[in-house]
Amino acid sequence: MSLLDGIKGPQDLKRLRRDQLPQLAQEMRDRLIECCSITGGHIGASLGVIELTIALLYEFDSPTDKVLWDVGHQAYAWKLLTGRNDRFPTLRTTNGISGFLKRSESEHDQFGAGHAGTAMSAALGMATARDLRGEAHKVVAVVGDGAMTCGLSYEGMNNAGHSDRDIILIVNDNGMSISPNVGAVSKMLGSIVASPTTNKVRDGIKAVTLKLGEHFGDGVVDFARKVEESTKNLFSPGMLFEELGFRYFGPIDGHDVEKLCEQLRFVRGMSGPRVVHVITQKGKGFTHAESNQEKWHGLAAYDPVTGEPRKKASGPPTWTQVFGDGLTQLAEAHPELVAVTAAMPSGTGTNIFQKAHPERFFDVGIAEGHAVTFAGGLATQGIRPVVAIYSTFLQRAYDNVIHDVAVQHLPVVFAMDRAGLVGEDGQTHMGLYDIAYMLAVPDMTVTAPKDGDELIGLLKMALAHDGPVSTRYPRDKAPAEPRHARDIPAVPYGTWELLRPGRDVAILAVGTMVQPALAAAEKLAADGVEASVVNCRFLKPLDRELLERLAQDHRAFVTVEEGTVVNGFGAYLAEHMQTTHPEVRVVALGVPDRLVEQAPRPDQLAAFGLTADGIAARIAALRAEEPLEAR
Repeated sequence: MSLLDGIKGPQDLKRLRRDQLPQLAQEMRDRLIECCSITGGHIGASLGVIELTIALLYEFDSPTDKVLWDVGHQAYAWKLLTGRNDRFPTLRTTNGISGFLKRSESEHDQFGAGHAGTAMSAALGMATARDLRGEAHKVVAVVGDGAMTCGLSYEGMNNAGHSDRDIILIVNDNGMSISPNVGAVSKMLGSIVASPTTNKVRDGIKAVTLKLGEHFGDGVVDFARKVEESTKNLFSPGMLFEELGFRYFGPIDGHDVEKLCEQLRFVRGMSGPRVVHVITQKGKGFTHAESNQEKWHGLAAYDPVTGEPRKKASGPPTWTQVFGDGLTQLAEAHPELVAVTAAMPSGTGTNIFQKAHPERFFDVGIAEGHAVTFAGGLATQGIRPVVAIYSTFLQRAYDNVIHDVAVQHLPVVFAMDRAGLVGEDGQTHMGLYDIAYMLAVPDMTVTAPKDGDELIGLLKMALAHDGPVSTRYPRDKAPAEPRHARDIPAVPYGTWELLRPGRDVAILAVGTMVQPALAAAEKLAADGVEASVVNCRFLKPLDRELLERLAQDHRAFVTVEEGTVVNGFGAYLAEHMQTTHPEVRVVALGVPDRLVEQAPRPDQLAAFGLTADGIAARIAALRAEEPLEAR
């Protein structure tokens, strides 16, 4: 039996000798590569922290000691060693284990993590609660894989550093988030690693301190530590952490598991805020992931030998590809256009724009709020920024959208990828709320395209509009290959599109729901129900002219949107109709008010009736309740 097979929890790990840990690390790498080749997932970051994961569980006592992982996709190795190895092949599948940290999944998952930057603040909250309750366990925050470009991490550090609370920060420095890290902090961490003088002085002082600790009393050790701190401040860029109130240790080779154990055991015996700087390689131990760290951050099922996808791409391009190509083409005719993203060039398709127009591309790191306000500053000077951020991540910048863009009536375009249901990424990444939160923003134009041509047409409209505009599209393939941007006209502002006339019921479809609505109308027609289908590409403002015509001819409207029904488009339209045409019934179809578990995206759409069959069945049920025919 392998070492890994014998580990059902941290106590089994602690029974191993230290010299067995490298073998365990290799077995864990093999396990991750094998399982993720079937399920897909965020393999790169987890391969890089295997030794760190082993050392943390070897030297600390989880779950009594609280170990929090920032950015949950670092935690696959953590799952293997905390009782989930047997279930690991179910990763990201329906009813399987989550691709992120989830408190309901294990007592060792101390804090749910799907978005970056949460560990430091949550860890300080736990350390404070420990002290209020008079307890004595350790609290460790593992911050990495780009989270050190996230402002929330520094807010937590600023609060924790001078609190004198017993808290340990592990900086997992792999130089990456999804793409290479950007900014001054990344450069600073790199300079710590690259400075041979700093490392030599630090190692010498550390050796003296450790030796004194073995042979002399506390007074001599305290004096030696003061010498250590003074020397580090004189020679080391690590003084940033020191000035924030953390004692700094590192940098340490994050793939030397025995050295990691030694260092963590030493730091564990101390008190107060301290930081351990660990250097890791994203994708460590898997040639394909090492050679292309951005591609292997997270991906679908692959052949573990060749690294090629198990399913070859075919058919129309993805919405992300359409957006990236279209934006790049638009930039040729709009020299004032720039692209802004938050550590997601490849994920948002802006890497295509970056290659063509590098001087007009800005990756600000995992700092969504900063990205929005930065774009607002650009817009005050006549630049037309397009901010490309996942729907779920733009939630983090909501105040910036309102205060720094909408209130000031600035022409910033928000392109929200991964809108709607996101499949295997699960609860933390669902893009279900952007319709609701954008509709609530005064002065915001809210749009959703039915296909790639319309996406580009809406972007053209947005670039000509004096004010903020948002648009959304899913993690999926577009319905068809779009034309070149030069051949696509701007969508007329505030207009809908009547795609199919009818008389019994009007289906008002948003974005991705237009094609299923048309197919549903065909099914209803076979049963004698004539449904109008409207492409509501503008959610705000409403096309009042077409809406008035529809209200004259239909007793019922059925809105269909791939988003939450709470305060969504259906609710927005119902409020309007109640004051203008209370005799027209409005029924909203969408995602109900609940968290959505991981599953393939088609299964999620079917589960909520957001398919042709589901829409047709719901309308048929409404007809059974009361007649919907025209007045």
